[in-house]
Amino acid sequence: MQANQNLALPTGYHLQGYEIRKLLSAGGFSFVYIARDLETHGTVAIKEYLPNTLALRQEGVQVKLPSEEASTGFRFGLKCFFEEGRALANIEHKNIVRVLNFFRANDTVYMVMHYERGKSLQEHILSQEAPMAEIVIRRVFGQLLNGLREVHTQKLLHLDIKPANIYIRLDGSPVLLDFGSARQALSETPSPLPPSYTPGFAAPEQYGERKHLGPWSDVYSIGASMYACLMQSAPLAADIRLKKDLLPPATKTGKGIYSSHLLKVIDSCMALDHLQRPQSLFALQKALMEQQPIPGKPGWLHQLRAMFK
Repeated sequence: MQANQNLALPTGYHLQGYEIRKLLSAGGFSFVYIARDLETHGTVAIKEYLPNTLALRQEGVQVKLPSEEASTGFRFGLKCFFEEGRALANIEHKNIVRVLNFFRANDTVYMVMHYERGKSLQEHILSQEAPMAEIVIRRVFGQLLNGLREVHTQKLLHLDIKPANIYIRLDGSPVLLDFGSARQALSETPSPLPPSYTPGFAAPEQYGERKHLGPWSDVYSIGASMYACLMQSAPLAADIRLKKDLLPPATKTGKGIYSSHLLKVIDSCMALDHLQRPQSLFALQKALMEQQPIPGKPGWLHQLRAMFK
């Protein structure tokens, strides 16, 4: 289906007790806004379900569906989005974006989240001349796994972990954002929606049959994100690797930059065979906590401080 050029909600628009301040981001499945809570006067982020291949909003604020086929896909996605919001609302963890409210309006669904101040890991990677220090990688991803483990206990997978969705707060703690690709891990209901994934960070099984998805799928994305911290660019997409794996292993490209232990952990996470990866987040977290480097290498403290400016 062809993507539609949809309009965002206008600045100043009142949406069930919130005032839209500005558009923060626009993706294939949603818009994200910065808004003001009219009751508390606090700042929040509001995510609007609006898949641009299925829905239309070329004027006004109501969402319209151009065909019966589009309606089927839209309604299924809306149900998933609503269930996702309900599941995340039950998770209160400092390393997972906090969902404050979710509701229906304008013939779609909105998710209100706590607004985090800081910048994405991707922004940090692109702003640095050298790869991120090993001690920072272990710290950021070690903490992030604490939150992701809580998500997995709710039978949810994230399925879109990447540096752009890992936010570093002003106090240095990481928080995982954007669960737009999250799915109920045990659901067998076939989806009429097109698959959503980010090449380079999506696990091989995200390109194939859904039955192979599991915690190890998010493990692959964590490994790919750590690989990006090393190479300062996205790794080769998994579907291309399946045809001919030309991705240089981290143990080769990162030699002399990171410890052999961390490089082996990264490579194990990015194994094409999901059975060769750490099978749980606990196993990966345990590996990251082993053989911690001594925080004395020049530049690591400067990098750590620079992330939070």
